[in-house]
Amino acid sequence: MFYPGHEKSVQALTVYEVWRDRFLRDRLSPAVRIAIFFAFTIIVYLLGEAIFAPREFKIVYLYTSAAIQFGLLTCLVLQKTSIGKRYPGLLFLGFSWSLTVVVQLGLAAAKIGDLPLLTWSLVLFCHVGINLILNLSFAKYTTFRLSGFYLYLFWFCLICDLSVYWYECLQRKEFSTRRELESAYQQLEVAEAKYRSIFENAGEGIFQSTPEGRYITANPALARIYGCDSPEEVTAKFTDIERQLYVDPVRRNQFLRSIEQSNTVSDFESQIYRSDGSIVWISEKARVVRDSSGSVLYYEGLIEDITQRKQAQESQRLFIHALSHDLRNPVAGMLMVLKNWKTKTGDSIAIPRSVLERMIQGSEQQLRLINSLLEVHAGELRGLVLHCTGVDLRALVKASAADLEPLINDAQATFTNLVPDDLPAVNADYTQLWRVFSNLISNALKHNLPGLNLKIFAKVIPRGKNIINQSESKPDIDKLPMPHSQFPIPHSPSMIYCTVEDDGVGILPEQCEHLFDLYVRGNQSRHSVGLGLGLYLCRQIIGAHGGQIGVISSHGKGAIFWFTLPLAENSR
Repeated sequence: MFYPGHEKSVQALTVYEVWRDRFLRDRLSPAVRIAIFFAFTIIVYLLGEAIFAPREFKIVYLYTSAAIQFGLLTCLVLQKTSIGKRYPGLLFLGFSWSLTVVVQLGLAAAKIGDLPLLTWSLVLFCHVGINLILNLSFAKYTTFRLSGFYLYLFWFCLICDLSVYWYECLQRKEFSTRRELESAYQQLEVAEAKYRSIFENAGEGIFQSTPEGRYITANPALARIYGCDSPEEVTAKFTDIERQLYVDPVRRNQFLRSIEQSNTVSDFESQIYRSDGSIVWISEKARVVRDSSGSVLYYEGLIEDITQRKQAQESQRLFIHALSHDLRNPVAGMLMVLKNWKTKTGDSIAIPRSVLERMIQGSEQQLRLINSLLEVHAGELRGLVLHCTGVDLRALVKASAADLEPLINDAQATFTNLVPDDLPAVNADYTQLWRVFSNLISNALKHNLPGLNLKIFAKVIPRGKNIINQSESKPDIDKLPMPHSQFPIPHSPSMIYCTVEDDGVGILPEQCEHLFDLYVRGNQSRHSVGLGLGLYLCRQIIGAHGGQIGVISSHGKGAIFWFTLPLAENSR
């Protein structure tokens, strides 16, 4: 019959028996050797007695000692065999009997009834049984005297045997308990190592903090989120979470109120200061740990860096706003025209060509906006695919200006193509580069008042050498504020440097730095009708070619948009 824990009990018993047998073997070996030496000295002594005191010598003592020596040698030999290794307890019993029973048998064979007190080591039935079998005679007084001694010896041996048995039981229980304790410690160490590994390698920050606002523990992920080199730096540096961590100190009190109400807090989003002073978004999930009296010991939980998610969400609330704003005007205008013509009578309505052209232009504008959005997201996902060839930059600028001629005329602007006829070809994708010029020209026309003067200039610039004269009103390319680029810049010996310059209202210097970011527009003085995607696409296209793009402007002094492109292989 098996019961819960039976298998473990059997296993523990087996382990104990192995330990006990090894314990007996380790102690039996030296004991047998000592006893053999002792018996050998007795034999030598008896042989000497036979030679020098033959009258006192009794041959039975020599036979008895020889028998003891034989039994001990037998135990020593059996220790090396499989039987001795399997049954060390029987060998121990044989060792004991060699020193006790053999002595009793020898003395009984010599018909010595009154035995010395020190020779009694067996229980009552052993001595009495041997004497009865051999029909030995005892004096009454001796018998009576020995009867009391036998009774004493019986209880003495019984108590000794019971003590040994109880000691064995206690030893076995202690051994099992010790083994279970060792096993529990091992399991605890394994569990601690496992959870320590989880703690150390978790992707989220793990923390414990006091109600006073001090961190008790922190894992490496939390240190990375906070910009610290180690968890120890977190616990040492952030001793006042309310004032040192949160951008808005009120958030700490809000955290405490929330966790006191429900003992837990989840998705608690806040802005915090990192160790270097930069600001990031985090989301906290924590619970309160209390003692038996209900007092708060500490808070523990997880912290996740959600900065990228927040930025994506903000770019998306911004994207939807820009989309709704920029598509509202052409859709509303077209709807107004259609409703106006719907009020006219008759089954057929004649639409003037001018109205039809405005509707077509509005539809094309909507299509361009939608295509721009698709290109932005496609470029973010897989990058721009270029088909580069040798491109004549002057001819490309001329074609772009021709396509935008209606806009230029409508804005009463003056366009001048200053790209030299002998300018070497650039290594570029014709269509994508056309879009750059189209965006820069249309951007200048849309964001300035009528009567704008617009010029495009280009020149070969040896890399690392300043050959642009300040008298030409062109910026020094080596001193231009270059935007950060995610594209590799080729190490060609020379580049084409191109500018698109206007004398319009200009752009504030603080806006120039972020003008090429997604969904960023110019200042309010420049008329805004686009999604803010044009300049972002220009940066993506120029960067994909291995060039750079930037702008220099100040309010009321016009703007100069510049970019660089690599020369074609056969033009270097």
